[in-house]
Amino acid sequence: MRLLLISDEEDRYLWDFYRPGCLDGFDIILSAGDLKAEYLSFLVTLSNLPLLYVHGNHDVRYDQAPPEGCECIDDRLVTVKGLRILGLGGCMDYNGGKYQYTEKQMQRRIRRVTRQIRRAGGVDLVLTHAPAAGLGDDTDLAHRGFEAFLPLLDRWHPAVMVHGHVHRSYRPSVPRVLQYGETTGIRCELHLILCVIMSACAVTLLFRFFSRQCCRRRWLRQCCRGHCSRRQPRREC
Repeated sequence: MRLLLISDEEDRYLWDFYRPGCLDGFDIILSAGDLKAEYLSFLVTLSNLPLLYVHGNHDVRYDQAPPEGCECIDDRLVTVKGLRILGLGGCMDYNGGKYQYTEKQMQRRIRRVTRQIRRAGGVDLVLTHAPAAGLGDDTDLAHRGFEAFLPLLDRWHPAVMVHGHVHRSYRPSVPRVLQYGETTGIRCELHLILCVIMSACAVTLLFRFFSRQCCRRRWLRQCCRGHCSRRQPRREC
């Protein structure tokens, strides 16, 4: 299964310079927030793929004009082709705006979705806008990660946590991929391809970030042709 992860910054390669068929071979598009509704609607229309999103702190505009053809999964767990995805958008409350939460408010949101996780038998991927505390967050209040996410990861051990919000320019020295126990935390600014290999006993990951235009084009073509599956890491059951 191939996922396209997007967040925070519209990618000109996928919008201004979109080429028909460049997203062939993907299964899902996931948005971690703070993207223009027109951008999401464009991608879902041209790709004909399911696009799931959570709200970022700047997505109040969605209330008036939500992205068409896309599905908001805030405070919900959905299963797509066997992959269990939990959505928890928003960031730390720094000026009282919508889609901003205190630690206690985020804890209450997580408690409310616990029954959904239990019914699904667990969760494979957590899609958020803000990171977990200490996993790629920043020191200022607006970009501080949530402590409330850590017990969620400790209890359910999702394979992946995907977030946005903390731009690369804020903390260029911080890796965009961090490990917390059994969970791989990924910051998906611009776009990133995540290959998920499902098996009866494991979810194996292979991901690649595109920092240069030539690399993006080459790797998109390769993923569309199935090259990622040849390079997949193996895990013994």
